Amino acid sequence: MTAAGAEAGAEAARTSATGDAQVQRQPTVAGVEAGEKPGRGRRVILWRHGQTSWNVDRRFQGTTDVELTETGIGQARRAARLLASLKPDVIVASDLQRAANTAAELSTLTGIDVIHDEGLRETYAGVWQGLTHEEIIAQYGDEYAAWKRGEPVRRGGGELETEVADRAAPVVLRHADKLPEDGTLVVVSHGGTIRTTIGRLLGLESRHWESLGGLSNCCWSVLGEGARGWRLLEHNAGTLPEPVLGDDD
Repeated sequence: MTAAGAEAGAEAARTSATGDAQVQRQPTVAGVEAGEKPGRGRRVILWRHGQTSWNVDRRFQGTTDVELTETGIGQARRAARLLASLKPDVIVASDLQRAANTAAELSTLTGIDVIHDEGLRETYAGVWQGLTHEEIIAQYGDEYAAWKRGEPVRRGGGELETEVADRAAPVVLRHADKLPEDGTLVVVSHGGTIRTTIGRLLGLESRHWESLGGLSNCCWSVLGEGARGWRLLEHNAGTLPEPVLGDDD
């Protein structure tokens, strides 16, 4: 058979007759005909709050309710314009003002009321809260070194990372489960809480959570729903690389 004949045969195999007309059948991918838009699945966008003065000072915040700086407000407004274009269905945020006020900027643009949940607060760090990293090293050097080695540590007598995931991940899942097909949830929280929640939702062992790295102020990560669970689609997105300033650096 000539090459032209082979091509004609292949074309005939891709067509079916309806009356006098020839209707070309489109190739399929995973059972979806070309031209159809396959469902992308639900998305969860985990967005860290804007800058605070304690971030700049490298002072541990934990659950201390520190407000945004003017720079942080500007970061929130710029990021909100980008996130609004993703057409979120639900916005849920930590009730600490640095996260709540960041979320408010997105609420203003989308008209979606923010749901506040204390389960999304940052890791409680006990006596470390209010101290700079240098002060913690001077006063609690062994504990700090163990934490940096990735060992499970109750920083300042506070929460373990697994305990943070125990309270935060169910909040995210509860709201994600209520999304429409292809819906988008925006979760506005804190660097440490977001990292541990991502680790839990991806099914990673807690000793590997550190490998995810921290988030810069007002950057976000995106989880997508797949056939076998959640997948990390983007991490620390939103800007060119910037220093990570905060409890999780």
